[in-house]
Amino acid sequence: MAGSRGGGFCLVFGVESASSTEMSDRARVLGKQVLLVEDDPGARESIKLLLTIDRHGVTEAQNGQEAIQLFQQYVFDLAIIDFFMPQMQGKELASNLKSTAASVPILMVTAYAEKLVDMDIQVDAILPKPFAVDELRQAIAKLVRV
Repeated sequence: MAGSRGGGFCLVFGVESASSTEMSDRARVLGKQVLLVEDDPGARESIKLLLTIDRHGVTEAQNGQEAIQLFQQYVFDLAIIDFFMPQMQGKELASNLKSTAASVPILMVTAYAEKLVDMDIQVDAILPKPFAVDELRQAIAKLVRV
């Protein structure tokens, strides 16, 4: 998109066999309620597809203001947010969400992960774009284990 400042998005699918322990671990993190905040419609749909494959309930927001409204109305097990969005960047959104419900983990997905290393961002994990399906699953598993 001409003039867009957001990062590109690419998913990497792989086929591998999982051990019974890995399958058991994955079963523990299926079916969570996730707030997905991503301004790029293609990226949002792709991430939503991956989440719904693992039976997560996904509530979508395309910007920070919409995300805050949804976060105040519903209970979520996890928030997945983009860093670079118009109107309200992910850093500000993460701070707002943490002040509302500090116990809800936040996973930031961004093409700018290396630039965030020295920033004080109130997120529980950062997943660089592009990412593989298993990387997303592992990040979610670490954040929402029961």
